[in-house]
Amino acid sequence: MSGPRLLMLAGDFVEDYELMVPYQALSMLGYRVDVVCPGKVAGDRVRTAIHDFEGDQTYSEKPGHNFTLNAAFAEVESNNYRGLIIPGGRAPEYLRLNPLVLNLVRSFHESGRPIAAICHGLQVLAAADVLRGRKCTAYPACAPEVRLAGGVYVDLPVDGVCVDGPLVTAPAWPAHPAWLAAFVHLLGAQISV
Repeated sequence: MSGPRLLMLAGDFVEDYELMVPYQALSMLGYRVDVVCPGKVAGDRVRTAIHDFEGDQTYSEKPGHNFTLNAAFAEVESNNYRGLIIPGGRAPEYLRLNPLVLNLVRSFHESGRPIAAICHGLQVLAAADVLRGRKCTAYPACAPEVRLAGGVYVDLPVDGVCVDGPLVTAPAWPAHPAWLAAFVHLLGAQISV
């Protein structure tokens, strides 16, 4: 794929749908989506987890699919990408501890390029200190982190989307249609239905 380049941050136990669906949908639209994970290279795999909403007090978690990375984190040059995607799952809780990840996120933020984060992906944005004064949404359990990072948490239905400037956020994978449409709109894509 040789279209405009996007970067997606992944890690072991990233949410399966929040990695797979955006990767496939954006690739279908002609974007080259480089999926990277700190400490791994192209050809390595990350394990995924499927989170579902089955009427319990929180989501359930089941084994997902393995995803083969197509780029090396150590070779990423932020300026080569038009936008950044941060899926949720459990990966963000440890990706946010990596200073190189946080610097990468800050570079997208400082340049005003679109950032799409979903579910627990907001944990990475909070740790990178890029939410101050921004309206955003996330999985509700992340609301305290958003607020502590100076963000304005917007409580939306699970299929809702929040757009504030170049920041596109959603609570969870049921929001994929609205979240991805808002993100590609910021990237300049024209999609008619």
